[in-house]
Amino acid sequence: MGVQDCAAAEAAMELDELDRGVVHALQIHPRAPWTLVGEVLGVNPVTAARRWHRLEEAGLAWVTAYPRLSNSRIVVTGVVEVDTEPGVAEDVAQALAVDPAVANIKLTAGGRDLVAAVQARSLDELARITTMLFQRTPGVRATRTHVSTGVPTEGSRWRLRSLDEAQSARIEAAVPPPGRPAPAAEARLDDLDARLLELLSTDGRMSLRDLSAQTDTSLTTVRRRLQSLLASRLSLRCDLARPLSGWPLSAVYFASVPGQHVEETSRVLAGVREVRSCAITAGPYNLVIDVWLRDLHDVHAFEAHLSRRLPRLTVADRSVVLRTVKHMGHLLDRDGRCTGVVPLRHPQGPRSAAVERPTGLVL
Repeated sequence: MGVQDCAAAEAAMELDELDRGVVHALQIHPRAPWTLVGEVLGVNPVTAARRWHRLEEAGLAWVTAYPRLSNSRIVVTGVVEVDTEPGVAEDVAQALAVDPAVANIKLTAGGRDLVAAVQARSLDELARITTMLFQRTPGVRATRTHVSTGVPTEGSRWRLRSLDEAQSARIEAAVPPPGRPAPAAEARLDDLDARLLELLSTDGRMSLRDLSAQTDTSLTTVRRRLQSLLASRLSLRCDLARPLSGWPLSAVYFASVPGQHVEETSRVLAGVREVRSCAITAGPYNLVIDVWLRDLHDVHAFEAHLSRRLPRLTVADRSVVLRTVKHMGHLLDRDGRCTGVVPLRHPQGPRSAAVERPTGLVL
């Protein structure tokens, strides 16, 4: 890459205040209408939409949908540690990334080479998927799967903090109220639900008209079904390329706390700014904590902070993330930009191909 290309790439990896405001608004309400976003930010709705599309096309920000992780009747998640043969960790990560069942993959340093999140519809299916994916992938030496029994906090709650309180409140007031958890008989996704999940995992802001055309379903049916899905079975999130967040480093902590204090501890962790997600797991550790940090020194400083704030918590192990290869179905380059999407789908449904996204920096 030439000097001019490098300079253009660096410029493209910066956000101005309007960009940050648009992203923050969509973090609060991922499908907020542009009329509302423009009104809150004091700009023309067309301008707000144009800014978003430039960020999206450059792979710097995106909106995606995924099964509600807190409901095990919809999705069962396994956190999988992967040990690989020397020198092939990145090749293994790339091989696993093409499978829709693997939602996240991180290359890590420490006691494991990869940390992956696998989504299935049952424990039996989770066992089958992990066997097929990991034991049959060349270069995999060993795996350890931790079944998630709860996700008290996840990355969708993180905010860029660009809007003031009044602006945030106006966006929050437009967010549809959450529905009650779907009854067991309705928790599973039918064919239309699965197709909507697949489309929205690629573009969480896809219009109702486009969803209708892509599913060959009436606009009225799509609107009603989408409202039902987002009320109780699907979640939406707006993500930003991590270097733009001000928190360029990521780490994973494997920790334990006495069983009677798990719920209390997870609630406290949900309020810690650095914590992006926390999974309650069944295994040698009962908490797997993903955090974003400012620099390498903070890896141990943050652990010391947790020990002071949560004296019952014991961090058994930790790994620095060398690179995030895939995040909620989105394939990321070394700068954290989205370069493609592997649409999420029913684990037992038809296999989906990765969807390439433009990589040209147009900001």
